[in-house]
Amino acid sequence: MFNNSTKMMFFMILMMGTFISISANSWLSAWMGLEINLLAFIPLMSDNKLMSTESSLKYFLVQALASSILLFAVIMFMLNSSKMNSNYFMEMAIFSSLLLKSGTAPFHFWYPSMMEGLSWLNSLILMTWQKIAPLMLISYIIFKPLMNMSIILSSLIGALGGLNQTSLRKLMAYSSINHLSWMLMAMHDSNLLWMTYFLFYSFLTFSMIFLFNLYKVSHINQLFTLLFSSKILKFFLFCNLLSLGGLPPFLGFFPKWIIIQSMTMNNQFLLLTFMVSMTLITLFFYLRLSYSAFMLNFYENNWMINSSYNTMNLMIFILNSFFSLFGFFLISSLYFNF
Repeated sequence: MFNNSTKMMFFMILMMGTFISISANSWLSAWMGLEINLLAFIPLMSDNKLMSTESSLKYFLVQALASSILLFAVIMFMLNSSKMNSNYFMEMAIFSSLLLKSGTAPFHFWYPSMMEGLSWLNSLILMTWQKIAPLMLISYIIFKPLMNMSIILSSLIGALGGLNQTSLRKLMAYSSINHLSWMLMAMHDSNLLWMTYFLFYSFLTFSMIFLFNLYKVSHINQLFTLLFSSKILKFFLFCNLLSLGGLPPFLGFFPKWIIIQSMTMNNQFLLLTFMVSMTLITLFFYLRLSYSAFMLNFYENNWMINSSYNTMNLMIFILNSFFSLFGFFLISSLYFNF
């Protein structure tokens, strides 16, 4: 992507669309930013492969539907601003269209199948950057009944949907849906909380996708034969995976910890128990991958002594892994000191 000047231009336009949306002072200008963002992402997705063409068409149709619902609801909201009774339905329509744009359950139907046809770099953009504008707009108009339903369904579908998957892209997509439930829950408390969670999630997702892209891995069985010549790198890979799931000693647990603390203070014990239980299911399928790769399917060829790793890529991955594994202790000490 970054060697292609055209794609660099579209990437800059995509970023600009997000900035327009999050800095907008009216719903119409926010809608305009979302449209610019959508139309810039379509050329980035298409790389002359059948699967990517199908994915870009799916993405366009779903996002165009969400944008049209959003625009219709915003116009109706402006026209009926004096009639308070009709605002309830308009708010629900705006909120639903933003959930559809971000791929949150119950409007997640397009997300995993579309991810399957994307390259890893485009998947990273979709899972991180493309969520910023819809989530920011959702935080402006929190519609409680639909919000609570979406939190429960995202947590449930994100956990159960990933159990039967062999594709790593679909696995990451369902993981993303599960993480969205925690971000929506964090919005109940404060904007700072969900933004903090989003930053940690983006960092951990980048760490995983960086390695998947480096070794062109797409399915679970490819992980078993990956990195035979370096046990340390293999260890880092699966610790990153567990960190993304939120296992306590790792960095991924920290944002979940502060949300658990916030929910406990607000006496939301039933919802907290449900969300933690669903996160344990996501940890189960991460552990299933890790255990198989470490214990059952590990063999080593003695003649593979010299490794052909790119030193720069290797250093980036090790640095990311270091923060992923040991960042929890650094950040938690800072958190309690301040």
